Amino acid sequence: MKVYADSSFLLSLYSVDAHSAIAAGVAAKYQPLFLLTPLLEAEFANAIELGVFLRRHSTREARAVRERFLSHVGSGVFLVRELNPQAYELARTLSRRHTARLGTRSLDVLHVASALLLRPDSFLTFDERQRRLARAEGLVVQPA
Repeated sequence: MKVYADSSFLLSLYSVDAHSAIAAGVAAKYQPLFLLTPLLEAEFANAIELGVFLRRHSTREARAVRERFLSHVGSGVFLVRELNPQAYELARTLSRRHTARLGTRSLDVLHVASALLLRPDSFLTFDERQRRLARAEGLVVQPA
């Protein structure tokens, strides 16, 4: 199974938060191949560091998360794909179509646009606005 997991899902999978058990359960059940774009990798890296700033975890814990993630990237758990330039055009279209109604943010729209172009079997997120946008565009969204 090929999936696009946003940074909210990856952060829950690689660190401990309120959604970690659910993320681990989804990963164990499906043993997916995760699609990874430079955008997603950058947002995930920032989310880890923001967690240090917000004192959700220590610098040492953040380093362990980064190292585990990078080892999984290197071992083939992630299928690295470039961000398709068409994602920006599609993001503009999605913004015009949905943002006024759903309140989606720029990165939400870019992630959904990327996923639409990469055609995953499922879109994994804990972000409610992103979930609504992905569903509105016909993506299968998990966890339910």
